[in-house]
Order: sequence, then structure tokens, then C-alpha cells
Amino acid sequence: MSPDSPSIVVFPGAGSFGTELRGLLAELGPSAWLARYPGRFGRDFGQGAGTFQEVVRSCVAQVERRRPSRAVLVGHSFGAYAAHATARELEELGTVVSALVVVGATAPALLTVPEPPTLRRSDTVAYLEGIDPDLLPDEADEWREIVIDTTMQDLRLLREFTTSQVREVRCPILAVRGAADPLASTSGIGAWADATSGGCTREEFPGGHSDLLRTPEFASWLREACLHSYA
Repeated sequence: MSPDSPSIVVFPGAGSFGTELRGLLAELGPSAWLARYPGRFGRDFGQGAGTFQEVVRSCVAQVERRRPSRAVLVGHSFGAYAAHATARELEELGTVVSALVVVGATAPALLTVPEPPTLRRSDTVAYLEGIDPDLLPDEADEWREIVIDTTMQDLRLLREFTTSQVREVRCPILAVRGAADPLASTSGIGAWADATSGGCTREEFPGGHSDLLRTPEFASWLREACLHSYA
């Protein structure tokens, strides 16, 4: 990627390794890439971040290494909060963030993370199944246990993410939900307006918490939104 190329950074949700985002990344084109949280890939596999801020620092470093002239950050669920915090740090460092797209996530000021899924694997499974049964691999799949443990850790980090750590970003926020999403209500995504000085718009599409990411309506809208942000 040349220094002047735009960068579209996609932040996955809790416990995700990005599989559900492959189609979306392909739709967005070669300028789009997946933010890799600590412990998900490579030599540190299994050694997740100890704090939410460690996740943010890692994501900021990944963007800075690519030295984009501008960036659009797209975060799903847990990734929406990581993307928001990353956008704030990047703005402080002088990187232009053209837009922040938050999907399936209520605004930080309204965020509550239940404690049981952070303590017991059975409760983590119930939590995921209540959101979207497709989030978990089949019981015979060796990745199932990894996803459960990774989700549990991500939720622990998110419980430590308090509103006192949330600082307003300058970029516009595009807040999105699936019509059947149990985690993100219309008012919940509307409250993202309080997390930016750059204005906030809301969009709603067919689908639930995660299958929204695979709908052609959302993919088409997101592609156009990213292109418009660079105009």
C-alpha cells in the first residue's frame, strides 16, 4: 500500500477471528484489511491482551505501520468500541480518520456487559447462542473451545472499559444495526451521537447481530459509505 492509499480497517467482534468478515472484506476491495487483536494470530497465538487499552495500542500500531493518508474504521460489536478508542488515538497522532462505522453496538455511555459470561464457559455459550447461534462452531469443531475462551476474555476486557475512558472523536460516526439485533436498539445506536463532535447518522438493515454482515444490502451500503468518506 502506498503512503497515499486510503485504508479501511475492520475490527471484529468478541471471540471472532474474522471468518464472518471475509465476504465483506472482499466487497470493500484491496484497501480493506482486518485488525488483528493480540493473541489471535502469529507467534503470540493464545496470549491475549491483559487490558482493553492493550488491544487499542496494538490496533493503533497496526494502522500507523501502514502510514495511510486517511482511514475509515469499521467495528462490529466489541470491535466498535475498539475502533472508537483507536480512532481517538489516531486523531491525536495526526492520522486523518474520515469516518467511524459502528455496527451492532450500543453507544459506550449505555454499554453494560453481563458478568456471568466472563466467569463461566457455560454462561459464555448461552450468551453467544442468545445473540446468534451461528457465532459458535459446531461441538465437533476444535475451534469451538477457542472461540468460547476468546469471547470470555474479550468480554472481561470490555467490562473494564468504562465511560470515563471514552473520549469524544472528531470524525463522523455512522451507527448501524440489524433490525433483529438483540444487543443494539435504535436508541442505543442513536446515542453514539454523544461520542463524536463530527455528527452521527443511523442506519438499519435486515438481519440480526452478525448475519447482517453477510447481507448484500449492508455490504453495498458500506462500500458506498467508505467511498463517500474519501470523497
